Amino acid sequence: MKLLYTTNSPYARKVRVVAAEKLIEMAVEEVVLASPDCPVKQYNPLGKVPVLILADGDSLYDSRVIVEYLDNRTPLAHLLPQDPSAKIKVRRWEALADGVCDAAVAVMLEQRKPALAQDEHFIARQMGKVTLGLKALNDDLGKNKWCVNGSFSLADVALGCMLGYVNLRFGSVIHLAKDYPNLDRLLGILLKRPSFKATMPVAN
Repeated sequence: MKLLYTTNSPYARKVRVVAAEKLIEMAVEEVVLASPDCPVKQYNPLGKVPVLILADGDSLYDSRVIVEYLDNRTPLAHLLPQDPSAKIKVRRWEALADGVCDAAVAVMLEQRKPALAQDEHFIARQMGKVTLGLKALNDDLGKNKWCVNGSFSLADVALGCMLGYVNLRFGSVIHLAKDYPNLDRLLGILLKRPSFKATMPVAN
């Protein structure tokens, strides 16, 4: 198996963390999506990462599909609960965390445009989604150690990857410790895990 990824994609980081937690070995290839010879479109018609290329040449995308595939490859440290009710709870956390990522990425892309070409109303709408999502996640987590049923799961992985991206791109305007202390506490716990340490996003 080989994973096509970009360093700062929170979705690709989610896959890398899951593989590390499951002790699944796979080759990784960092790509530049804007490069004319980027291989991603050969395997994902949407041209997005992450993409997991299987041994038979078939490919899987997006991150939610890939992490379920990896979680089912081995019974070691299941990150998706076997109980249907608990699994739905985990998937709900993942959906909201990924949704916050979607909005944050949209803002980042808009802000990379020349100043006069940026749509401030669009940026405000997307940042509203980010802050509302963070508040809901912070309130839902409360004082719990983990997101769902007291156990480390994909919900925590997705949440941690999203928070890492938000800190990277918006750390100067979004203050987790002050405004979302429950999320900040959980992020501190996650950053002690080797899987999160090894996949830290980098400023660019």
